[in-house]
Amino acid sequence: MLQATVKLCCGIAHDHLRRLPGLKLSAVAAIQRDVRGLVLRGSHHLPSEIPSYIQRLVGKDAARCAEPGGDSSTCRFSSTDLSYIHQGERALQRALSILQHPPSWQAEAVLDAGAAVSSAVLPGLGRVFRVEAVLAAPVGWLHRELFEELEQMPRWNPTLSRVEVLQRPGEDTLVTHEVTSASPVGRRDFVSVRHRRQTQAAVYLVGTAVRLERLPAQEGCVRAETRLSCIALQPLAGDPGCTRVTWLLSVDLKGWIPTAVTDRVLPRCQADFIGHLRRHLSASARP
Repeated sequence: MLQATVKLCCGIAHDHLRRLPGLKLSAVAAIQRDVRGLVLRGSHHLPSEIPSYIQRLVGKDAARCAEPGGDSSTCRFSSTDLSYIHQGERALQRALSILQHPPSWQAEAVLDAGAAVSSAVLPGLGRVFRVEAVLAAPVGWLHRELFEELEQMPRWNPTLSRVEVLQRPGEDTLVTHEVTSASPVGRRDFVSVRHRRQTQAAVYLVGTAVRLERLPAQEGCVRAETRLSCIALQPLAGDPGCTRVTWLLSVDLKGWIPTAVTDRVLPRCQADFIGHLRRHLSASARP
């Protein structure tokens, strides 16, 4: 019975995907593997979930291509674009799994009364740090600052010297290049896929490392890798003008940095980021 269900759902996925111009067989196969995973994990309401899953994966513009009368001239996705979207969605699913099934978090000693930092060691990610804070700003404002206005971040976050959006594979997915400022552990640069999901309950902003051969590490920098980053923005119960922020972070800083040093630096960086964001919020609220 399970094998028949898998075949049925993958067939439905193929029927939807073949109508999207620009999709290559490799991308279709990757999406069908994820559909197979949904079934094997026991996802309910299949096969009715398949069209909505595909829409989340490739974006609203691509989903419109599958509609009768859709304008295919504006709906071309390369296999590279789809691989970025797919990678972002996979990072999101991994983050949601951690948020929905939390491990045993251990508190970290961070001297910041406005941010609680904890960590846990997870398979495939190593040590993941979690920072929790409440900010006096609505979800929409934070969403705009942390995703839509990403390139402006160095103006208020002094730990970054440059952030550049290299590609926009879809309306919910970005490929970015970030360069840090000088620090005790040296300068790092990151190339990442960033992806967002908006629901009624929260906005999720995820990131994970991606390789770009045409963009080697910058001079004077070590190319670090974000294994997983996820910022969850939730309206505070009873006060929609405030937001509960939960940030998961697992990073490989590369270079000759002992693990003990990394484990002290990353939670401190997260707490500092929350502090910079608070100050930016205060400055933006001034008349």
